[in-house]
Amino acid sequence: MNALEIIGKKKAGKKLTPEEIDYFIQGYVTNQLPDYQMAALLMAIHFRGMDFEETAALTRSMLHSGDVIDLSDIPAPKIDKHSTGGVGDKVSLILAPLVGAAGVAVPMISGRGLGHSGGTLDKLEAIPGFRTNLTVEEFRGQVQNIGVAMIGQTERIVPADKKMYALRDATATVDSVPLITASILSKKLAEGIDGLVLDVKTGKGAFMQQHEAAERLAHSLIKTAQLNGLKTVALITNMNQPLGNAVGNWLETKEVVMALRGHGPRDLMTVTMALATQMLLMAGPERSAEKVYHRLVGLLRSGKAYDKFIEMVKAQDGNTSYLLDLGSYPPSKIKQQIRSRQAGYVAGLDALKIGQAAVRLGAGRTVIEDQIDHGAGIILNKKMGDQVEKGELLAVLYTERIPAVKEASEMVREAFGFSLQPPEKEKLILRILVLANKKN
Repeated sequence: MNALEIIGKKKAGKKLTPEEIDYFIQGYVTNQLPDYQMAALLMAIHFRGMDFEETAALTRSMLHSGDVIDLSDIPAPKIDKHSTGGVGDKVSLILAPLVGAAGVAVPMISGRGLGHSGGTLDKLEAIPGFRTNLTVEEFRGQVQNIGVAMIGQTERIVPADKKMYALRDATATVDSVPLITASILSKKLAEGIDGLVLDVKTGKGAFMQQHEAAERLAHSLIKTAQLNGLKTVALITNMNQPLGNAVGNWLETKEVVMALRGHGPRDLMTVTMALATQMLLMAGPERSAEKVYHRLVGLLRSGKAYDKFIEMVKAQDGNTSYLLDLGSYPPSKIKQQIRSRQAGYVAGLDALKIGQAAVRLGAGRTVIEDQIDHGAGIILNKKMGDQVEKGELLAVLYTERIPAVKEASEMVREAFGFSLQPPEKEKLILRILVLANKKN
C-alpha cells in the first residue's frame, strides 16, 4: 500500500477501503505524506466523490487522529447542535444554555467566522475575558459541573481536520460534500456526544445556496453519522435574509441576551426553538414535541435559560457586567444610518450582501488571520415583509473604519429589494430530515 496507488484508485473513481483511507490520513497527520499528495487526493475526492461507507471511514480516521473526549460518566444525555453557517446566526448562544437549563448536557465545540458567515467563537469573545480555549480537562469538568461549555477546536482534537481544512481552502475543494461531512462529524464525534441536531442552511446567505445541495449535504451527514453510531436529525432552514436583526459579534451577543430575557426577534426564536425541541426529543424520554416546546418556553420565561448563560460566561472567565448592563459596552466611533429612498414593502433582503457589508465594516474575516472589530456590524430595522415609508430607517452601521462606510452603505442599500405589494411570506423551517435507522 502506498500513497500513489491510493490517489490513482480514487482518481479512477474506485472505492477506497477503510485501511487505505486510514493509511493516508494517519500518514498525513504524522508528516509522513506531503501536502501535495494530500492535495491530489482531495482533488480526486472532489471530482469522483465518496459513497457513505467511504465517508464514514474517512470520518473515523480523522476522528482518531487525535483525542476523543470521554463523557460517559456524565449521566445526563449529551446532545449537541451544528449549523452550516449563515448571517446573523447566533442560535447556538441561545440554544446551548436553554437546552442546558432543561437538564441536557451540551458539550459544544464551535468555529470562527470566515467570509460572510459569522462564527460562534467570535461572538463569545466579544464578551471581554471570555475564554474559548479551554483544555480538554477544563471542558469536560465544566460540562460535568454546569451542563454546558462552548469552546474552540484544540490542538488535540481532530488535528487531521485542521490540517486538511487549510489545504482544502487553498485547493478549492472546500465544497466537496464528503469532505464537508467528514470535517463536521469528526469534530462532533470527538465531543463524546450521544446525539446531534443539524441546522443545514439554504438560501442567499448560506454555504449551500440551492435547496437540493443542502438536502444532499443533510442526507450525507445523517447517513454518515448513523454509520458511526451517532443519532442525528437535520433541519433545512431558510437563510435568504439574516437571522434576527443584528449582524456583527457584540451586536449579536447583545441580541442573544435580549432573547434570553424574552425579547428575541420572531425569526431567530422560531429557528432556535425548533432546534432545541429536536435536541430535547432526542434526549428523551418525552416524545411530544408540543410538550417539549412548552417546557422550553417556560425555561425562557422563568429566567433559567438566561441564568445558565450567565453561569457559563462566568465559568469561562467572561466579564458579565457588560451582559447585565448592555449599554456599558464601548460604542463604535461611527454610527451610520441608512434610510429608505422609496416607500413600499421589503420584498427581499440579501443575506450575502449584508454579511459582506459587515465584513467590510470589520465584523468578519476574508482570511483566517484577519483581526475582528467585535463592536462592528449592522442593526436591521426592517426585514422582509415590513412596510417602509420614504425616509424611514432601514439599518444602522457600526464601525471604526471610516474608509469602509461608503462601500458598506451602498452594499446594504443594494441588499434591500422593494415592492408595492406585500411579498409572500417565506417559511423558516423548510424540512426536518430523519433517515431510517439502518446501515444500507
